[in-house]
Amino acid sequence: MKILITGAAGFIGSHTAERFKKEGHEVVGLDNFNDYYDLSLKKLNAKDLVEQGIEIMEVDLRVEESYQPLSTDFDFIIHFAAQPGISSSCTFEQYLTNNIIATEKLINFAHQNKGLKHFINIGTSSIYGLEATFPESVAPKPASNYGVTKLAAEQLVLAESRAKKMKASSLRLYSVYGPRERPEKLYTKLIACGFNNESFPLYDGSEKHLRSFTYVGDIVDGIVAAVNRHEKIDGEIINLGTEVEHTTQDGIDYVQGLMGKEIAINVIDKRPGDQWRTCAIIDKAKELLDYNPTTGLKEGLQLQIDWYKKNFL
Repeated sequence: MKILITGAAGFIGSHTAERFKKEGHEVVGLDNFNDYYDLSLKKLNAKDLVEQGIEIMEVDLRVEESYQPLSTDFDFIIHFAAQPGISSSCTFEQYLTNNIIATEKLINFAHQNKGLKHFINIGTSSIYGLEATFPESVAPKPASNYGVTKLAAEQLVLAESRAKKMKASSLRLYSVYGPRERPEKLYTKLIACGFNNESFPLYDGSEKHLRSFTYVGDIVDGIVAAVNRHEKIDGEIINLGTEVEHTTQDGIDYVQGLMGKEIAINVIDKRPGDQWRTCAIIDKAKELLDYNPTTGLKEGLQLQIDWYKKNFL
């Protein structure tokens, strides 16, 4: 199979590209290499992928001319690329163009691939809103520009399926962590603060937030299953995550224990739109994908600490 992965130099996209390559598929990765976070991390990810024989191309999905160098013989498109997270530094226009306009133009490109079997959109639990503890049938109530625009992107993709123009589905991911996690995310930042003897900025009250912290390898398992069982999931929205909940404080305690040191905490103002609870309801994923995440939080955090030590110390 020939698979196109957008956002391939990012956190989850790079792991997904790696897995499909190891399974013997031809993989082409796209990334715009923007400066939302330190470019050195994306370039490190891209270097790892290129060394494994994965072609990485710099493409801005918002610009039609960027698609011209691409072949049109892909069997699957897996769409990770987005303006991520809940950030006060990001404008609505950035969320709009990167999450909605880019998706619409990628859909147009997908139609040029006459042999395309399936378009898999990568969504997020932020689509549900401040509390993400629901099955896929519940009406979403996003509470951030990120969640709103990711919902719109998801619906653009699913509209193609409803109109019988393209086989498509969307996977909503829950609180993913692990090696290559973005530097502004909880665990990479916490681990970095621990090793660099810096204080960790903790949003006021967020230590009590409940999360389905899901190891990246378990997420990739679900994505691979979606490709392998694509004929069963046309038009479907499927949650991917762990059913096990932990507080943010649990995660902080695990990291401190694994690193053998106490990390200073600096409490800062709450972040608007931040979810207070996520708990993945994965009955549908179990039924359709035989999905079964198995990596515990402590085990996954040890792998993330090991990755950080190897690459940044």
